[in-house]
Amino acid sequence: MVWLYLLIGFVFFLIGLLVGFFLTRMIIIRELKKNPPINANMIRAMYKQMGRKPSETQIQAVVSAMMRHKQ
Repeated sequence: MVWLYLLIGFVFFLIGLLVGFFLTRMIIIRELKKNPPINANMIRAMYKQMGRKPSETQIQAVVSAMMRHKQ
């Protein structure tokens, strides 16, 4: 009888892991669609909104700084 309880507990544990994995995956995909990662075109647009004309070197410097910060 104890083995049956352990088996049922283990099955529910596995079901919980699978549900948690897919639920977390769905939430992360939805958030990435709403807030995509920043790329060079977005940085250019931000510079233009500030009234500046950035050089390609400045854009690449910002992109590399953001990549270093993510890690």
